[in-house]
Amino acid sequence: MLKRVFVAPDPGRIRLRFAARAVLGIGLAVAVCGLTGQSLAGAVTGGLAALLALFTVTDATVRGQAVTTGLLPCVGLPVLAAAAELHAHPVARDLTFLAVVGAGVYARRWGPRGHSLGVFAFMTFFVAQFLHATTAQLPALYAAVALSVLTAAAVRFGLWCYERRLPPPAVPAPPTGRGLARVTTRQAVQATAGAGFALVVGQLVSGERWYWAVGATWWIFVNTASRGETVVRGFRRVLGTVLGIALGLLVAVPVQGAPVPTAILVAACVFLIFYSAAVSYTWMMLSVTLMAELLYGLLGVLNPGLLALRFAETGVGALGAVLAVLLVLPVTTHTTTDAWIQRALRCVRTCTAEAAARLAGSGRADPAERITELEQLLGRVRLSVAPLVHPLNPMLGRKRRARRVLALLDDCAHEIRGLATVAADPQASHDSRLAAACRRVETAVEALTYGETLPLTATAAGPPPEPALAHLLGLERALAELAEPLRARSGMPRWNRLGTLV
Repeated sequence: MLKRVFVAPDPGRIRLRFAARAVLGIGLAVAVCGLTGQSLAGAVTGGLAALLALFTVTDATVRGQAVTTGLLPCVGLPVLAAAAELHAHPVARDLTFLAVVGAGVYARRWGPRGHSLGVFAFMTFFVAQFLHATTAQLPALYAAVALSVLTAAAVRFGLWCYERRLPPPAVPAPPTGRGLARVTTRQAVQATAGAGFALVVGQLVSGERWYWAVGATWWIFVNTASRGETVVRGFRRVLGTVLGIALGLLVAVPVQGAPVPTAILVAACVFLIFYSAAVSYTWMMLSVTLMAELLYGLLGVLNPGLLALRFAETGVGALGAVLAVLLVLPVTTHTTTDAWIQRALRCVRTCTAEAAARLAGSGRADPAERITELEQLLGRVRLSVAPLVHPLNPMLGRKRRARRVLALLDDCAHEIRGLATVAADPQASHDSRLAAACRRVETAVEALTYGETLPLTATAAGPPPEPALAHLLGLERALAELAEPLRARSGMPRWNRLGTLV
């Protein structure tokens, strides 16, 4: 797990810059809150607002990120007011909280902006419970949120906007549908049901810290699209929480809220949250848990009993999420994996056609753009298949087949990248066999994605005379081998051999 975080590739040092900027932005936001006379509660609220502004805003363009960041207070402040107003009315508060959960997940249908605003709305309600915010505190909390978001924006878009020098990422749109066929609609229902379970059981465990259970349920649903992904994420959240609690007993409890060491440790936690988020959810949760313990130390309420309660509430929240995805409008790993694999294969076909057109002399064809999209799609495939290749999955045969699918898709991507590199060379010649090879690739993809019975066979081995043709033949071989794990046995529906992995 350590190797996964600290030795994972970081092209362009993006994760490092992302984490370092977060420490700077959040630190400045908290400092601004302190200089303007904010209380400890205001500084905590401001720090959280800055963290969310730097962490959750993921629009494809810098301009889009700036617009989303500016909209955060427009969503968060009314939610904060509702949470404070309803603090003395438990039933209305709980129903409103569940409505915020459902609306926040439903908003993901509008892409990264909807996701960011939904997360900010939820966390604003959450922090109001964390601080027991009252209506008398609202003006100060409003100011803390506004100042912190403004400070974070100044750091992100002014002081250190490294995204301006990067090409905009190609973010594939999620599979669509209508009504309950849409994944975001189903997840909104699931998240509301799971949060309802967590809220009720969490209050039975603790009438004061019940919101921890709801928070655990919420964050387990973030960035998941199937029941398998959600179950694995729930396990990782519990594991990260357990490790964070153990570390907190060694670090946070002895510190007991001393300002200077607490500030240093919180900064380290912030860095690890941002640095590890893309590669290890367990490490991110460890860092979040330790940071929460340090903040409770500042508030003067940290003790081993509180840490045990946090573990119990996290378990309740994870259980609520798992029950919801298993019993309420389940979205199977099969359904999600099927959609992403088909889109990845079609992108392979498009990349091949673009490269062939470029080799044929077309100045408009550009396979590089499609390759970026393919990388994004393969990332989604890996996320979807993650439950099947998890170390704790006892189905060894199914695990091997899932790993085989991932390996062959990676081989396809490798051959496509090589083909695009050759096509970009103005001196590359057009071999007459390229068109035929491209047609065979298209036929192979059609057979895989539409379940045709056309046999997939690779061209006979032998050193090809032209590099582009070599990559096309390698692509054919990878597609031919993909037929075995993806295709049905005789008389069974396509994808069944992968789908039964669920």
